[in-house]
Amino acid sequence: MTSSQAPELTGFDELFVEFCQDLRNYGMVIGSDDVITFLSAVSVLSVSDLMDVYWAGRSTLVRKQDHVALYNQRFQTFFLDLLEVGEDERKVKLKSSATAGTTLEVPNVEQGLPGEVNEDESRMGYMASVAEIARNKSFAECSDEELNRFRRLISMLRVSPPKRLTYRTQPTSKGTNLDMRRMARETMRSLGEPKELLFMRRKEKLRPIVFILDVSGSMADYSRNLLQLAYSARRANTKVEVFCFGTRLTRITKSIDKRTPDEAMRLAGEAVLDWDGGTRIGESLANFVKESRRSRLGRGAIVVICSDGLDQGEPQVLDKAMQTLSRLAHRVIWVNPHMGDSEEFIPNTLGMIVANPYIDKVYSGHNYKSVENFARELSKMG
Repeated sequence: MTSSQAPELTGFDELFVEFCQDLRNYGMVIGSDDVITFLSAVSVLSVSDLMDVYWAGRSTLVRKQDHVALYNQRFQTFFLDLLEVGEDERKVKLKSSATAGTTLEVPNVEQGLPGEVNEDESRMGYMASVAEIARNKSFAECSDEELNRFRRLISMLRVSPPKRLTYRTQPTSKGTNLDMRRMARETMRSLGEPKELLFMRRKEKLRPIVFILDVSGSMADYSRNLLQLAYSARRANTKVEVFCFGTRLTRITKSIDKRTPDEAMRLAGEAVLDWDGGTRIGESLANFVKESRRSRLGRGAIVVICSDGLDQGEPQVLDKAMQTLSRLAHRVIWVNPHMGDSEEFIPNTLGMIVANPYIDKVYSGHNYKSVENFARELSKMG
């Protein structure tokens, strides 16, 4: 790939372009070709791995030795939301962060040529390493600072859009299905002598995804992280709808259609009026099914419901809504943080017991590792 070709990063390129603009604002000279080269480097690496992002930017954007320390500082601030404070205060901040269960070390790299790797820079390389900030730590046990870092990382997860096969076909150079109709036409043109075998394959189409997130008091911390995942999925696939519910259902798809994750989350929070309130799962899903019948939102879609199953409504309403939803959707996925790290989930609330017969798969979503695994599996559900 040449530097003049814009790479495809499934929607994350805007975030990295914004990072380049941030570096420009602090005095680094970065041209458009440098930005494209940076995006090209990241596109062949793992977008969700900040170690790869760090070294891709370090190799392509830093041309002067004097800019190494500035690049390190801006990378921390942009991707980790660290405050720009004095040296003494920063050491205190990092020390307290480490005692809270993180292992974040920020060395002062001011010597060495770009490209040289010393012990300090090896630690610096992935300052926000998912392993370093306790991937297995439950969101409920995280501090506000840790949750902000996790949400930043979740917003950068690569969510490849799931695809489904349609009944329409298209020509292909190789395959297993012969295109008999096209071969017959070519044979007639050549007076009965076929020149070559012609193949066809079924066309692919993006599979719709619908997120329905419980934002009641018992689920608010977990749902905010799934909302970040929905934001990433929406940027990669326009066929993503997002709803939140507590005591009523609220569609927030347009609210998360924003350039930056922070702005998207702010608008989503303003749109949902019953955040941290009660829970009426059955009535909320019944309203979704009713709306889905009118607009075909859930027909053939992957429906992801995030809730702990603590329903204050009538079980009969939830049962009827889940029964209808299971017929409309391609797959019904339930994310319940009470599952934890166990592989087998046993329903322990009335809502989960009622909904369980209609659920295709249950995932946890209680920590970063489980959200990362769920994002990977979601891409394969087409």
